[in-house]
Amino acid sequence: MTAPSSLLNLDDAAALAAADTDGALRSAALAGAQVRATYAAVEEFVSERLGDLRPRSVVFVAGEGRAGRAASMLIAAVGARIGFPLVHAATTPLWVGPLDVVVLSGHDAGDPRLAESTSAAVRRGAETVLVTPDEGPLRSAAAGRAVFLPPRVAVREHNTLMRYLAAGTAVLAAVSDGAYRSVLPDLSGIADLLDAEAARNHPSHEVFHNPAKSLAAQISGSRVVLSGGGAVDVELARHGSEVLLRAAGVVAGAGELSDVVAAVVSSARTSGAAPVEYDAFFHDDEFDGPRPEQAIRVVVLTSDSLAASAERRTAALPDSVVITAGLPEIDRGSIDFGSPANSVVGAGGYRREGRDGAGTNPHSAGELGATAVLATRLEMAAAYLQLMGGK
Repeated sequence: MTAPSSLLNLDDAAALAAADTDGALRSAALAGAQVRATYAAVEEFVSERLGDLRPRSVVFVAGEGRAGRAASMLIAAVGARIGFPLVHAATTPLWVGPLDVVVLSGHDAGDPRLAESTSAAVRRGAETVLVTPDEGPLRSAAAGRAVFLPPRVAVREHNTLMRYLAAGTAVLAAVSDGAYRSVLPDLSGIADLLDAEAARNHPSHEVFHNPAKSLAAQISGSRVVLSGGGAVDVELARHGSEVLLRAAGVVAGAGELSDVVAAVVSSARTSGAAPVEYDAFFHDDEFDGPRPEQAIRVVVLTSDSLAASAERRTAALPDSVVITAGLPEIDRGSIDFGSPANSVVGAGGYRREGRDGAGTNPHSAGELGATAVLATRLEMAAAYLQLMGGK
């Protein structure tokens, strides 16, 4: 297993590589590969089957873990722009029939709830796509009448969000002869953005030039609450909270920004905040009493368009940071995991200059593209925190 060390220096690439004996960083860095492989699988096995279908609805039935979070994020991001209802359900609804598409997602081929939902979907004649392993009870339940999209890239379960997001997006792009492709992000472009984000977050890049290391440093040793500027960002914050706990054992809350701001302001008023001149090194519990509570750090994940609003809403908080995906696209030919990045911190986010000093914003890939970049950054930050022993 990965050898944790609370004294690990994030700028010591050799020590990071030595500590990461089970590939935590590599798993987190494969988001782009997952998107590319999943998109190829949908094009190969699903697109032709769904192309002539004008569905009454698309139902996302998700198992435990990242599958459910991906369904919530996808519906929040594109649901308003699709001409039929997108439904997130725990099991196949009773009203599902031949006019519907059911996408079942999960990592456990033995999940009885997914098996029962698969059986119900195919029995009622719905077009059924399983983003699951092609084995066990699920294969029996499908009875040869469903399409399987098993994982093609091996990663840890908490790093599978991008696979489920890509599968859902590709299915929506395939139905109705591709009528909704124009309102959905280009998955090839998103995969390129995620590759570039992973390259920026390579262990050889110093904290100041590495968005994931910088985020890990901000979270390390702090009382952290994650939030978002919009509905998709809040789902992303909840994903981040879950990944931090699962990967690094770091407890970080997550919630709607209005709730977080109200709670933190109330906590600051009622708790004993540290005075400006307080120095923990000279504190003596016997003479000085209990140590003052550390201020809660609020990390807001948001799109560029909502960054200014998020900064205004968090202005009254004692410790907050607003993070966007403000990263220009990088020429894939210039991505080198072994060369140092030429990054600068921009307002509300990070920016890396290309060879010619120019670039395009990831938000050109839509809200979901920016969300994907931030999700990868969070997962790589969690991997770095794991190597630090969750400290």
